[in-house]
Amino acid sequence: MSGGEPWYRDGLRFACTQCGNCCTGAPGAVWFDDAEGAAMAEALGLDLTTFLERYARQVGSRRSLGERETEHGFDCILLDRDSSPGRALCRVYRARPSQCRTWPFWEQNLKTRRHWEDAKRRVPCPGMDAPEGRLHPLVEIRVLRERDVERSQETPW
Repeated sequence: MSGGEPWYRDGLRFACTQCGNCCTGAPGAVWFDDAEGAAMAEALGLDLTTFLERYARQVGSRRSLGERETEHGFDCILLDRDSSPGRALCRVYRARPSQCRTWPFWEQNLKTRRHWEDAKRRVPCPGMDAPEGRLHPLVEIRVLRERDVERSQETPW
């Protein structure tokens, strides 16, 4: 919609179902900055150096969380599928990086309704448009989208 409100002007429903589908798949990257690394380290009771050695990898000038290959795909190294059968839990959920916090309100998913539907199907994400999901208003979606845009811009360390 050029010049007008976006297609999601009335908001979008989303609720995390703890399925883990957005935390696995093809090999990729979960970028995080120094502050996010420190917060994740603290959440795990580790110093930053130990956290980086165990859970992170350097990709060019940026850091990404590591991955491990499982029957589901390449799981984020912080995804716990064992402690609560039938659920996939983030070990640092309250301290997760911005990339994770802004899902599914990423710029690429918000371009058009078709992009949103494609992401919902491709991931697959049962929480997108879930009737029981919280209605995220336009203003909140705009903030999350902007955080995604900022996060996706490569910043030298």
